[in-house]
Amino acid sequence: MNETIADEQHARAVDKISADVRSFHNRKVPFRVYHGSTNSTRHANFDRDAIVDVSSLNRVLHVNEETKTVIVEPNVPMDLLVHETKKFGLLPPVVMEFPGITVGGGFVGTAGESSSFKYGFFDRTVNWAEVVLADGEVVKASKAKHQDLFEGLAGSFGTLGVLTLVEIQLISIKSYVELTYYPVTSIEASISKLRQETLKDENDYVDGILFAKTSGAIISGRLTDKCPKLSMIQRFSRAWDPWFYLHAERIASKKASSTEIVPIEDYLFRYDRGAFWTGRYAFKYFWTPFNRITRFLLNYFMHTRVMYHALHASGHTDRYIIQDLALPAANFVEFIRYVDFKFGLYPLWLCPLPPNTRGSMAHPRSLATTAQSKSDQYINVGVWGPYPSSEDGYVAANRDLEAKLSALGGLKWLYARCFYTEDEFWQIYDENRYRALREKYRATSLPTVFDKIRDRPESRNQRFGYGEPGLKGMTKRVLLSTRLMRGFYGIYKAIRGGDYLLAKKKN
Repeated sequence: MNETIADEQHARAVDKISADVRSFHNRKVPFRVYHGSTNSTRHANFDRDAIVDVSSLNRVLHVNEETKTVIVEPNVPMDLLVHETKKFGLLPPVVMEFPGITVGGGFVGTAGESSSFKYGFFDRTVNWAEVVLADGEVVKASKAKHQDLFEGLAGSFGTLGVLTLVEIQLISIKSYVELTYYPVTSIEASISKLRQETLKDENDYVDGILFAKTSGAIISGRLTDKCPKLSMIQRFSRAWDPWFYLHAERIASKKASSTEIVPIEDYLFRYDRGAFWTGRYAFKYFWTPFNRITRFLLNYFMHTRVMYHALHASGHTDRYIIQDLALPAANFVEFIRYVDFKFGLYPLWLCPLPPNTRGSMAHPRSLATTAQSKSDQYINVGVWGPYPSSEDGYVAANRDLEAKLSALGGLKWLYARCFYTEDEFWQIYDENRYRALREKYRATSLPTVFDKIRDRPESRNQRFGYGEPGLKGMTKRVLLSTRLMRGFYGIYKAIRGGDYLLAKKKN
């Protein structure tokens, strides 16, 4: 698209957003920002009459080869961003592992990946941001101007204003990633090897998977244009390719390190098929064999965009532990032992993060100023798996997990369901500093971070006909009265497509 036309289209879109925001502000009507999709697992249901729609802000406007930057609207997903920057021989330094995660979600949410030990979270790669404040004023925030707003946007979840444009740093791309898998046989060995690999200057990517207490793999990657021989190339994106975690598990079982060459986009989105390993639970749920043939036949449903659609339609986050948790490396072993004892869930994802991790995670309170808290590396642990129990048992288990994390100086990703009380939440996050920022930038009419993330079981019930009058509501309640039927309903909605977050138009 012609750059001038794209700029004009963007300006018109921002003018419309600004006018809508100003109207809500003048009428003192609360509103929410609607993006059209989500990678959150919290229950969500938007009211069409109380939203500011930014779903059309989905264009890459400019790529500058000299400055190695890209100017991009917030609804651009990772796969499109990589596709466009790749044309210029460039790549975002932090690319989230699911192709549908958007630039805006990565910036105002919390987004790290296997390159984050080197570059920090995604928000650390942003140079400036264009924001529509809650009264309709449009500002550009950076380290040079409105620095407090710019830094406060990370982890703010749209509660300081409406993000409309960002400039992102880029690095030179290469065709492949040379991956080396290092098998480990204990929790202690996994953290030791993980930290060792992050200290190697030649590594561009580092993450790990624990398959059990006594089995795992630490995986490091280096960008390269060299491919010694075609037989070394391994792909993960095609229907007949292996799921990445299964491939890593097979290598780990051999108890010897192994190296292979992976095309860059296959590496970046290696966890898309199967959503790490959570897709395997769908096979068990529907009594379907889990093997190469069934994974091939059901490949369409195993990509994260489809899985998130089905997940929200079915409400199946209600019996699964789905949490990403960051804690100081010094407390890693204790935490993994706790997860093993309490939940017994494997695999677990391990992703090393830099010491400045907390600043990207929703305005947390500062830790005690000890040498350890200032310099210690953090580790992201992904805990994802079924937890069959009563509703009370499920909530209690998640609250226990949250409490253990806090006791060990950790923080959780707030895309997931949160069970804190408001008092508990503000014991972890800096309410005074956060509210002062909202006052300064006139954002008090917007929901707070706690308002955005607090658990809302009533949103799930709305999807299943509770409170919906008439024959249609009764039919939906009957048909969706079992978890199995809700599963089929999620599949139906995913095949049908369309919007899965907006409430139906009021009559």
